[in-house]
Amino acid sequence: MTVDTSPEARLEPPRQTSLGTAAARNLATTTKSAPQMQEITSRWLLRMLPWVETKGGAYRVNRRLTYTVGDGRIEFVQDGAHVRVIPRELGEIAMLRGFDDVEVLTALAGRCVQRDFRPGEVLVERGSPAGEIHLIAHGRINQTAVGKYGDEVAVGVLADGDRFGDHALLDGAGTWDYTATAATAGTLLTLSRADFDAVLSSAPHLHAHVQRFGSLPHQRQNKHGEAEIAVSAGHSGEPELPGTFVDYELNPREYELSIAQTVLRVHTRVADLYNEPMNQTEEQLRLTVEALRERQEHELINNREFGLLHNAAFKQRIQTHSGPPTPDDLDELLCRRRGSKLFLAHPRTIAAIGREFNARGLYPDHVDLGGQQVPAWRGVPILPCNKIPISKENTSSILVMRTGEDNQGVIGLHQTGLPEEYEPGLSVRFMGIDERSIISYLVTTYFSAAILVPDALGVLENVQIARRND
Repeated sequence: MTVDTSPEARLEPPRQTSLGTAAARNLATTTKSAPQMQEITSRWLLRMLPWVETKGGAYRVNRRLTYTVGDGRIEFVQDGAHVRVIPRELGEIAMLRGFDDVEVLTALAGRCVQRDFRPGEVLVERGSPAGEIHLIAHGRINQTAVGKYGDEVAVGVLADGDRFGDHALLDGAGTWDYTATAATAGTLLTLSRADFDAVLSSAPHLHAHVQRFGSLPHQRQNKHGEAEIAVSAGHSGEPELPGTFVDYELNPREYELSIAQTVLRVHTRVADLYNEPMNQTEEQLRLTVEALRERQEHELINNREFGLLHNAAFKQRIQTHSGPPTPDDLDELLCRRRGSKLFLAHPRTIAAIGREFNARGLYPDHVDLGGQQVPAWRGVPILPCNKIPISKENTSSILVMRTGEDNQGVIGLHQTGLPEEYEPGLSVRFMGIDERSIISYLVTTYFSAAILVPDALGVLENVQIARRND
């Protein structure tokens, strides 16, 4: 047999002997999936929040009258390595709450002395005289004391914006009842009692304000700062019973419904000709609603007006003891409130929780939520939420909450019965067809969230989630 080895013969493609797949597909019906979307998450927060009907577009949270003063965090201004406190922020100190003389506050701010500290440095020693207040601009500080049986116990962890030593400015004989040790490097500002007295002696308005603060009716508060309800118990005979009434806040907070909207556009040619085997308009609308719900959950976490991270009470924000999320940290979150319903954390944070549990030989329980097994601690499910931010330093937050109106917890707010409602609280309105044959639909949802009492929501802040090099 003779084989043609010429260059022309070597370049000739092999002859086709059967029908090709490209041509065959023209006569075949393919099996298709619905349009897929990576953005869709489990959205546990939307599923777990009890949603309360909010007619009129606003929800008012009525509470008992509370005398709470100066429980906010203090903010600073940084100019290179120099840090100074914003004068008006000194109003967050209990005895200066409501004092608005900017000139005097500026004089006090000017007497605050900056102090940079190193990890392990002892800032105040238990039993030593307390003669100054410390304002933490940056860093983490551990407070320890001696327990009942002589061992050292942790009292608290302070971080950016916190302070300690409020009593030192008025109590000349006060001493520190704990030791404060720097856990990280950082900076604080110190205002001594001598400097405070110097400003106090030259400012009659400040002197009068401090005197009024000292005469506040502290005996009429309960441990939560609420106006006390006088009650008598354990008496005998016919003593005169105390009279009382339940006082309310005069200016309760109102939560207005927020909005998330978008305009969906579909060409009439697509809607008319390409609706088999799937309705193009319905698929476009389905994916748009998914994106809108994802945005809704993001706002419920991060919105500065009503988002949970920004509205958690300062007294309900705690710091980790060592950085990573340990079982002890989760226990401290739980012990600050009754009836905790769920933990909420970024998936990477949940992975860090698992590493800390494994390092201690602990294995979280699992609970059933709607037929799905999820990890839990002390019977409280730990649910993922990728809307919780992670900082550049690989730190995040863990939320824990009690939910429901009956439990004085966290609730979601929405309004149903909207015109052209597509889902509860979400409407799709036809906006017409323009001159380019584009059909437009307005997709809208109204929502918000409310924290009925401060201890309904707790936040564990500055949780280190990066893996340590052991």
